[in-house]
Amino acid sequence: MERRACPFSNLLFIAILLAVFGKLSKAAASNSFEDNFSKSCPDNNFKSSDDGSTWYLSLDKQSGCGFITKQRYRFGWFSMKLKLVGGDSAGIVTAYYMCTENAAGPERDELDFEFLGNRSGQPYLLQTNVYRNGTGGREMRHSLWFDPTEDYHSYSILWNNHQIVFFVDKVPIRVYKNANYTNNFFPNEKPMYLFSSIWNADDWATRGGLEKTDWEKAPFVSSYKDFNVDGCQWEDPFPACVSTTTDNWWDQYNSWHLSDDQKTDYAWVQRNLVLYDYCKDTERYPTLPVECWISPWD
Repeated sequence: MERRACPFSNLLFIAILLAVFGKLSKAAASNSFEDNFSKSCPDNNFKSSDDGSTWYLSLDKQSGCGFITKQRYRFGWFSMKLKLVGGDSAGIVTAYYMCTENAAGPERDELDFEFLGNRSGQPYLLQTNVYRNGTGGREMRHSLWFDPTEDYHSYSILWNNHQIVFFVDKVPIRVYKNANYTNNFFPNEKPMYLFSSIWNADDWATRGGLEKTDWEKAPFVSSYKDFNVDGCQWEDPFPACVSTTTDNWWDQYNSWHLSDDQKTDYAWVQRNLVLYDYCKDTERYPTLPVECWISPWD
């Protein structure tokens, strides 16, 4: 078959397309700190690796450190790898969380991972919490099946209109379902930033505040890498992606429920790693919150 030469105008059009899409994909693939975050701490409390792929936040007696995404999101998959403070970390909290406000405002929605430090040789505790319109009190505490100070592990949140799932290394450790609760306690209306921070909380973090931070061991350093977001990026007043989230894997039927394998992992976590569950604290809640009666298996 005779080959036909491609007209110059078509070649020029293809070249332009390749150049544009090349720039777009490069921008989308960027994982630099500056592209994604703003920091809030003195320069001495923040460092990055030579290639910029790993970020180090430090806490000393003068200051902690934190960062916030430049974008807000409503629904999606949000993941980061962390390595926590090693040695004596009593009194120290490393937090990785989502929040609707850049402050602890009275109307905020929030989804929390909080890593509660401990004395040397004692394990970290992982606390998760959910806030809706400024009200929390939905704490769970877990132990981990590894030492989070020895290597990086991924901590992720899946958020859609059906459920919020907290993952550790792709293992679901907590499931918070939206079942149209009469108390309306499912955060699904406001876009959220992502944050991380390291700070002193020795008034409550370790053994209820009995163990205090040993400042002679400062600075305390936590590190981060491999930030990954696949979500609906918010644009005021209302982004188009909110009405098309079901085009994405994180808001399709398979992400509205745990898979069979995930249910197996989740059951193992419930049997072996749960240290505290507000839904079982009848002294604190003589009448349990409505969501406590909803099965995470549905």
